[in-house]
Amino acid sequence: MEAKFLGIDIGTQGARAVIIDSNGNELISRSKKFPLTQKSRQEQSPEEWWNVCLELLKSMFDTTSYDITAITVTSTSGTVIPLDRNNVPLHPAIMYSDKRAEQEGLECSALAKKKVSGYTGFNASSGISKMVWFANNYPEKTKKIHRWVHAADYITGKLSGVWGVTDPTNALKSGYDFDYNQWPNYLFDSLGLAPKWMPKVLNSGTPIGRMESEVAKALGLQHRPKITTGITDGCASQIASGAVKPGDWNTTIGTTLVIKGVTQNPIHDHLGRFYSHKHPLGFWMPGGASNTGADWITNDFESKIEAYELAASQLIPTAYLSYPLMQQGERFPFNAPNAKGFHSDGLTTEQLFTSNMEGVAYLERYAFELASKMSGESINAVYTAGGGSFSPTWLKIRANVLNIPIYKAKHISGAYGAAVLAASQTHFTDLIEAGQQLIQIDEKINPDKSLSELYDKNYNRFIHKLITLNYIEEENYA
Repeated sequence: MEAKFLGIDIGTQGARAVIIDSNGNELISRSKKFPLTQKSRQEQSPEEWWNVCLELLKSMFDTTSYDITAITVTSTSGTVIPLDRNNVPLHPAIMYSDKRAEQEGLECSALAKKKVSGYTGFNASSGISKMVWFANNYPEKTKKIHRWVHAADYITGKLSGVWGVTDPTNALKSGYDFDYNQWPNYLFDSLGLAPKWMPKVLNSGTPIGRMESEVAKALGLQHRPKITTGITDGCASQIASGAVKPGDWNTTIGTTLVIKGVTQNPIHDHLGRFYSHKHPLGFWMPGGASNTGADWITNDFESKIEAYELAASQLIPTAYLSYPLMQQGERFPFNAPNAKGFHSDGLTTEQLFTSNMEGVAYLERYAFELASKMSGESINAVYTAGGGSFSPTWLKIRANVLNIPIYKAKHISGAYGAAVLAASQTHFTDLIEAGQQLIQIDEKINPDKSLSELYDKNYNRFIHKLITLNYIEEENYA
C-alpha cells in the first residue's frame, strides 16, 4: 500500500490533523478551535488537548481506513507541562504567551550569559523561565515533579508511551546547550532544576517507537504507525512552506509573526532577537517570533473579514502607520519590553485593517534585513505559511514591501509540515528529499516596481517611528 503520513498540530487557538500521501497530496484534514481568552493565553489543559486529538483522529479514521506509516506532532515553542511519575499533569500547560515568568526570564538570561556561549535570550516566553517560575510559586507541586515536557512531547508521549524524549527545537528555549549537546550544569546548580526532569534530545523526526496498542485499538487501526520526535510550530510551518535547505527563508503569520530560515551557520545575536534551532541535517534554522501577528484580526475583524479584505485591496498602498501589538512588550524583530501598539489617528475600520497588514509587513522586512546582515548569507527564496497567507491582499502587500517574490505552497499548515517531517526519516532519506517530493508550490507573488517604491518610502517612515519611540536604536537599524 502507498505510504501515508499523519501530522498533528496543537496550537494556541485550536488543533489540526492532516494525512498526506507519498506525493504530497493532502488526503484528509480535521480541525477544532479552542476559545482564545486571556486565561487560555496563560494556561491550557493538556488532557483536553489529548481528548481533542483523539476526537480528530477518530473522525478521520471513521471516514476512511488509512494505513499510516508515521506520525509527528508539532505545537507551540516554550509551552511546558510538569508531570508526575505516572505522566499525569500536575498543573495546566504553562503557555508560551504567559507573561508571569518575566523576572525569571531576566535571571535565566543573565546567568546563561555567564555560563554558556550559545543561546541565552531567555525571556518570559521561554520554557526554562516557566520551570523556574513554577518552582518559585508552587513548591508543593514541584516536589512531585517526575519530568517536564513540552507541548508536542506530551501528545507524542500519549501516542507512543515513550516519555523523557524531546527534540532540539523544543529543547532550545528550555536551556539545552548545543555546543556540548547536553543540559548545562547551571540549570541544576544555580536554578534549582533537577537533572531527572530534563528529557533526552533527539533530532526532529527521529522514530522513537510505535503507537500504543490501546490507542491504535481505540482508533480502529490494524497497524501501529511509527511515532517520531516532534518539532515546534514555527519550524513545522517553515517545512510546510518549502523552506528546508540553506538559503531558504520563511514567514509564518499565525497568532504571531515567525521568521525562520536555513543557514550554514547559526546566528548569534547578543540582543536576543534571533535564536538558531538545529536542522535535522546539521544546518541551522535561525529565526525569531514576534508578539505581533494576526491575532488582531481574531479580536477585532474576523466577523467581516471578507469585506475588509475587499476594501483593503482597493486602499493599498496607504500612507498610514500602524503597529498592531495586542499586548505590551515586543521580542522580535526588536526587543522592547515597554512597546505598545499604535496607529494613525482618525482611521476608518477599513483603513485600520489595511494599515495593520502593512505594519506587519514592515516588521517582516526589518526582520529580513537583520537576518541578512547578521548571517552574512544570502536569502535565496522567501516562502510563506500560516493563516495570514490566505489573504491575497496581504501577500501582495508583503511582496511589495519586501520587493522580492513570495512563494506560497499548496498546503501550508503546521500539521502538514509535521506530516512531511514524519515522512523524512521513515520513507525518505532526509528532510530535503522529503521536501522536494512532498511540498507543492501553488503560487508565486511578484512585486510591482511602482508599488514597491511607494512602500519603500513608507517603510522608512515606519522605522523612523520605531526609533523615535525608542523601540529600536538607530545604530541597530540594518
